[in-house]
Amino acid sequence: MSRGEFHALQAPRTIDVASDLMISFELGVEDLADTHFALSPLEETVLSLRVLREPGLYALHLPWRRSALARLDARDTRLLTSLVGSKLALPDFLTPRPTTFAPTFEEQLSLVRRTPPKVIRRDVPAALVAEPVPDNAAAARFRDTACDVLRRYWELTIEPIWPQMQLVLEADMTYRARQLAVGGARLLFADMHPNLRWHDGVLSIDQMIGRHHVAVSGRGLLLMPSVFAHKPTPPVHPEEPPRLTYPCRGVATLWHPAPAPDATALVSLLGAPRAALLGLLDEPLPTVELARRLKVTPSAVSQHLRVLYTTGLLTRARDGRHVLYRRSDLGDQLAVPPAPPRTEL
Repeated sequence: MSRGEFHALQAPRTIDVASDLMISFELGVEDLADTHFALSPLEETVLSLRVLREPGLYALHLPWRRSALARLDARDTRLLTSLVGSKLALPDFLTPRPTTFAPTFEEQLSLVRRTPPKVIRRDVPAALVAEPVPDNAAAARFRDTACDVLRRYWELTIEPIWPQMQLVLEADMTYRARQLAVGGARLLFADMHPNLRWHDGVLSIDQMIGRHHVAVSGRGLLLMPSVFAHKPTPPVHPEEPPRLTYPCRGVATLWHPAPAPDATALVSLLGAPRAALLGLLDEPLPTVELARRLKVTPSAVSQHLRVLYTTGLLTRARDGRHVLYRRSDLGDQLAVPPAPPRTEL
């Protein structure tokens, strides 16, 4: 599918997030017993498209959005935002249910590439993204174009911050698991979001673009915290396996810059002589040269080098009569702390 064909399928930009419609999940005892969590790098990537499209709903993410837009080609930005429906829904086929606890982006994208055209023709209009895709060939082109642009988008804007995002998401799951253990389903869902209500075995999600009731019927409910979700997000289509993406706790901490390194901390940890040695060894040096620079005896330097080497902070290699020492990767991390991450990414 050409960029023009892809963009032509975009629905009118009429945003109306308020709705009195509702989606509900009916969970039996076995479903509650099989309620579990997963991470989805692809779903986070797709949900972040809402931030690109409607920045007013996501003030917290504006620094990230500015940086992301600066990295993106304008044509890709248009294609990406055209995947978001007029009421901010997203086609279900772009967010497949994770098959493991923490799949990779590529593993999930490969599932999307295998989506049958008939499913795409069902999901695109259901999310109010566009007019119905006219035929299976057009659906396949739509799918392949979406996958290509999403991969580029992931590499530029999400992958660099995914390790930090994963820590925040896992912290939320730890909290939720404790809520479930302490107070059951009622406590688990109590503070997820105001749009969620748990009553008599039914989990209701308000302000949806559709209205349907799903009997989970032994399939269990998959819960996925999200950095970029502004409200609970179940699948749009009732035939999709039961899952619920919900806003993650602690998202604000993701964009806080790390504290500046404390120059005295390394001395407190290693002692002044060893900290000074570690600072000098960004290039290979022999014992005698280190002793000359520090104005101490070679034997005193050797004692400290031995300790730093055995703890993995130094590497060494023989060069003729001399043994050359240099900081290891671990030593670099201690002696030269990484710069605080940019708040944008």
